[in-house]
Amino acid sequence: MSKGKLAKFADMARYENVFQYPYSVMEHVPFDMRGKWRDYFKNDNPIVLELGCGKGEYTVELAKLYPDMNFIGVDIKGARMWTGATQALNEHLNNVAFLRTNIEITDRFFGEGEVQEIWLTFSDPQMKNPRKRLSSTYFLERYRRFLTDGGTIHLKTDSNFLFTYTTYMVEHNNLPLLFRTEDLYHTEGLDEQTCKILGIRTYYEAMWIERGLNIRYMKFTLPHSATLAEPEVEIPLDEYRSYKRPKRSGLETSK
Repeated sequence: MSKGKLAKFADMARYENVFQYPYSVMEHVPFDMRGKWRDYFKNDNPIVLELGCGKGEYTVELAKLYPDMNFIGVDIKGARMWTGATQALNEHLNNVAFLRTNIEITDRFFGEGEVQEIWLTFSDPQMKNPRKRLSSTYFLERYRRFLTDGGTIHLKTDSNFLFTYTTYMVEHNNLPLLFRTEDLYHTEGLDEQTCKILGIRTYYEAMWIERGLNIRYMKFTLPHSATLAEPEVEIPLDEYRSYKRPKRSGLETSK
């Protein structure tokens, strides 16, 4: 029988690799470790965030692949995060931490230039609300507050809508595109290390692959100097309903 939510929250309250600061708490309690994450990791290695980390599978597996880098999974869903946090402790992965908070206020937890890379893995496409998309100008501007100048952003998704939207965002704002594929697991010529990274599969990703959905991936850099603007384009909505993501609209396209 799986562990209940209350038991998981009780565990995480004593986990040394979990920091819990939901919005309601953050309003009253300052985060003293902002700009000092390397003191926690006890090294000067690069810091990588996974925003919307869910169960933390990607965060943990990346940490195994790159022991000389530090990884922090960020999500508000603590009961899910417990899985990755528990695994990291059990496997003595000292380069992994988890931050339970609202992604909208992630910039309150990291200092200027403290983060080198960001992963957006299977984010909710937010087809009706551009402001909530994790690759929107709203979020990219916030990432600039803690991502090093020219830092890398990775997007891995099953959503054609979010992938197309982000492609337009990158093109419209002349952001340097490092790599892009609309069918990750049928792309030839990838080097061995890239295959290892992109081959990490979450629980729900495996489900989507079984349903015959293409997995899309791109990575681009985010210079601090560029002025960001939303692309004014209509994008076809996803034709399917991903996990707990109802279409909720009779529209065929959205901006």
